Amino acid sequence: MRLLLVEDDIMVASGIKLGLTEAGYAVDWVGSGERAEEVLQRETFDVAVVDIGLPGMDGLELTRRMRRPDMASRDMPVLILTARDALHDRVQGLDLGADDYMVKPFELPELLARLRALLRRSQAANSAVLNFGPLELDTANRWVGIRLQPDAPLQPIELGPREWTVLEYLMVHAPKPASKDKLLQALTGWDKEITPNAVEVYVSRLRGKLEPHGVALRSIRGFGYRLELQVS
Repeated sequence: MRLLLVEDDIMVASGIKLGLTEAGYAVDWVGSGERAEEVLQRETFDVAVVDIGLPGMDGLELTRRMRRPDMASRDMPVLILTARDALHDRVQGLDLGADDYMVKPFELPELLARLRALLRRSQAANSAVLNFGPLELDTANRWVGIRLQPDAPLQPIELGPREWTVLEYLMVHAPKPASKDKLLQALTGWDKEITPNAVEVYVSRLRGKLEPHGVALRSIRGFGYRLELQVS
């Protein structure tokens, strides 16, 4: 999942980015509302975490502008992080378009849980567990398994961190296909540690682990990839 972090405090931003990256998010960070607005007009994200006390344009005004029609991710969930705990600030933030509100200081596990809840809500999912045919992926515990027979227990599948990210993105968007560019952004964001061709490597590895169990990863020419159930 690709996340935009808007936070002007470098130390705070570094800590949040590290924690979210270790949890599997591709985190892109900006230090001002003006820069965030510029980015959001041309790039898409799955969720945003926004500090209220930004220099210049504050987080409340940014949240309002995020919902404009010209924004590439106008419907994405927004979680506000702030040291302000007054009722007025919480109400104003929610009224301007935020989906949730956390007061600093906070614990990382709660932030992660709230982000998972926001993403489930935006994807119309009822739990942290995603299912596709015999495949089950637990986003909270970062565990994936496959049911070899209808009444059989789940068998774990070992995935590397990037294989996990690709599979999670495909399952979240199934049955729709996912473009190679979107998968690359989900893997790295702005930190281009891998090349577009590397996406094919992780897709190939996933195929080797899923297809023997009836879950295919189909290539769609000129677009990307889609999960499908194999027909016996």
